Order: sequence, then structure tokens, then C-alpha cells
Amino acid sequence: MKRSLSILLALLWASPLGAADRVRIGYSSISGAYTPIWVAHDAGYFAKEGLQDDIILIPSGTQLAQVTVAGEIDIGSMNGSSAIAAALQGFDLKIIGNSGNKMIFSLYVRPEINSVEALKGKKIGITRFGSSPDISIRYALKKYNINPEKDLTLIQLGFMATVAAGLQGGSIEGGVVSPPTQFAVEKAGFKELISITDMNFAFPNPALVAVGSIIKTRPDVINRFMRAYTRGVHRARTDREFTYKSMAKYTKIQDTVVLQKAYDFYMSKVLEKAPYVNMVGVQNVLDDLAKTIPAAKNAKPDQFVEHRFLDALDKSGLLKELYP
Repeated sequence: MKRSLSILLALLWASPLGAADRVRIGYSSISGAYTPIWVAHDAGYFAKEGLQDDIILIPSGTQLAQVTVAGEIDIGSMNGSSAIAAALQGFDLKIIGNSGNKMIFSLYVRPEINSVEALKGKKIGITRFGSSPDISIRYALKKYNINPEKDLTLIQLGFMATVAAGLQGGSIEGGVVSPPTQFAVEKAGFKELISITDMNFAFPNPALVAVGSIIKTRPDVINRFMRAYTRGVHRARTDREFTYKSMAKYTKIQDTVVLQKAYDFYMSKVLEKAPYVNMVGVQNVLDDLAKTIPAAKNAKPDQFVEHRFLDALDKSGLLKELYP
């Protein structure tokens, strides 16, 4: 996997394209939270801004943060915790916007599990340790006085689809999933035990992140990215059929009912008109990281957010154009 990723990134790096207009966009999960990137790409909005965009799935927030720091990705869309953890370790990463400002996950379980207390002794699937699903379920379980270290077993399975497969195959009793996967497992007969979404746990999920050198030397590329991304949000919110096609293309889910539910969920509960940053969520990241990274204890949210691109977006008049 690592070797294949390195080869892919090396090929992209070596392409003889105009560096000033090129943007390599990484995203870290197959989730509806990345719909604006998919739609902006498929609708040609990056190209209309004079950008040649490569969108690349790197299925780990930590790994995506690493390749962004290394200069192999220009803009990464990943859980805010991975980005801020890297910044606390001295890497020059900044959040430039958020695709979502709260955790969007649910715990689905086998039909015979009827209470949170019944999770004790069970195996719960997540994508990876340190990922947004991992952070989310630990937060939720503690609200129910369940110790995720002692009372049950969290198992990392790599991908959201693998978590769903683990539920269906019986290797786990519960799984942390997000739309559209959660609606697919619901249709398969599993039930929602905890809606972390409804807990309104503020968190940059996912965040849009750029390395300091890109911010300093290519700010116009980021401004154009932000405009294209915002047009992608608008198209997603206003063109249901087009968005269904993009979601199906990248998630590999063809079930119309599942796609409809995922679309309604993200448009009503997640996507804002612009990628604004809720600073309470950034503070929540720091509070969580302070358990393992001492430097997080005295850090301030503004250290990790570059506001000028959102400010420029507001001043550009684009939002008034899209939402008169």
C-alpha cells in the first residue's frame, strides 16, 4: 500500500504541468463529507478557476498529514486532529477551512444489542486509531460511562466499507460509520445505537489544510481552490441528481435509496454554504490531544487556523452571487 502510494505521488509530482496552476488535493476517507470536492472536480469548477486538480484518496488522516507536510499534496482534507497533531510536533500546517464542523458518525450494532450497557465485552470496528471515528466513539462512550479501554475492544479495520463488511460477516458486534455507509448497514438489518451526530460534538471534520510554504508562495492557488470548493458546495446543495452521480462514483454505492438518504443527511445536517471554521471545535481537538501531547495544553486555537482565505472568500462577493 505504502509503495503504491509513493509511486502514484511520484508520478503526479513528475508530470510536466504548470506548477503555479496545479493543485493536488488529498482526502482521507470515503465519506459524504468530501462531496464538495467530488462535485467541484466533476463539474469542472477547479478547471474554471485555472487549476489542474488531481484528487487523491489517502485513507488515513495521519498519512495524509505526512504527505502534505512533505509537499506531495497541496491541500489536504482530513480530520482536524491529524493536522493539529502534526502542527504541535513542529510541522508548518494550517487549517484554511472546514468541510464540516462536528463529528458525523453513528454506532450501528447487531439487532440483539439493545442498550449501551450491552456493549461491554463486545468488539467495535473503527477505521483507524486516532481517526475521527475513533475519537468520536471514545467521546460518546464516556458520556455513557463506558470505558473504551477496559469495557470493550476497539478494532481498526482500515476502511469504512471494511467496518460494514465486519458487521455483516459477524467479526464485530458494532461499527462506527457515517453516511452513506451507515444507511447501507441500516438497510442490511443493523440498528443505530448511538448517534454521535446528534450529540453535536464540535470538531473540524474534515478540515481543509495547507502547508505553510504553499500559503506563503501560492496564496492565489488557495483562493481559487476556495472559490471552486464553495461552488461545489452550492452545486451539491442545489443539484440533487448531479450530486447523486458524484457520490455513487466515489463511494461505489449504487443503491438509490441509500444515496438519497446520504444526500438529505449531508445537505440538512452537515454542509454549510462556505467552509467556515468553528473555533470551539479546534479547542475540542486541543483538549483531546492534550491527553497525549503536552504542548496542546497551552496552545490556542488561532495558532492553527489561517483565516485570510475565508476572509477573501467573504469579500469576493461569491456567496452573494450563489445565494442572492
